[in-house]
Amino acid sequence: MAIRNAIRSALATASAGDRILVGVSGGTDSLALASGLFLESAEKALQLVAVIIDHGLQENSDEVSNNAKLQLAKIGYNDIRIMKIQVAVTDGIEASARRARYEAFNKLAEELNAKVFFLGHTKDDQAETVLLGLARGSGTRSLSGMAEVNGIFARPLLTITRAQTVAACAEWNLIPWQDPHNANEKFTRVRVRENVMPNLEKEIGPGVAEALVRSARLLRDDANALDGWATLEFSKFDPKDLDVMELAKLPRAIRTRILRMAIYAVGAPAGSLTSEHIDPIESLISAWHGQGASSLPGGVKVARISGRLSLLREG
Repeated sequence: MAIRNAIRSALATASAGDRILVGVSGGTDSLALASGLFLESAEKALQLVAVIIDHGLQENSDEVSNNAKLQLAKIGYNDIRIMKIQVAVTDGIEASARRARYEAFNKLAEELNAKVFFLGHTKDDQAETVLLGLARGSGTRSLSGMAEVNGIFARPLLTITRAQTVAACAEWNLIPWQDPHNANEKFTRVRVRENVMPNLEKEIGPGVAEALVRSARLLRDDANALDGWATLEFSKFDPKDLDVMELAKLPRAIRTRILRMAIYAVGAPAGSLTSEHIDPIESLISAWHGQGASSLPGGVKVARISGRLSLLREG
């Protein structure tokens, strides 16, 4: 089966005794991943830990978590962790919940000294992510979608469709939870899934999702190369005091990456910067006409003073 083959490849470097974590929402994709992982790990003698996050955002969140636990026990999991987390909604429910979830994932992975943390994102999720990035006018990194491996996190199902995970759950007699949020069109991703993607397939032809995923792979190669170049150049600068003339010598794609790195290094919250934040800073280099300082997330301010960009964090 394709799911087991994908997981088998992702486990190629795992050794007996390694602790492997898997995030399980109770939905189709994560249950298919958990089941395939359980089957593929048997001969390797791996220590599997299933992780269920209770965001507390729905009235029946306890019921959802317990149902996921029952399905995991049915598969054969013994070590099942339900983590109740608090979600501070600051920039929308989806983004805030995702941030809180990954904070919990990272904390547990560190506590358990995990070898890898498996997540159940599929090819359909990847296509939707790329399309959302296009709609936001995002840069190369965002359009490259989700990485198959990003630090401790692995997404072996990025080559697998949602239809395949549905079929796998049926084959393995699992009863997935149907998240009502996945049918609520107040969420942009749901509208993309239910309306935009089907219309694209209808009007352009089948294979749109595959094309988006293929574009993401190509763009990831480009983004990795540009990020590597920018990181090398960034090492030559003082993040709090950037020489404008030296920055002006670099291509804009590298220059804006250096600006992001510097702003984050000074103290802006991770992931908080958008092109709307970076463009005014870049204009201090390429379109200087005496404009004042720019205020950024995290209390960071950037001003051009005597041919240099001065970065400081207030408070």
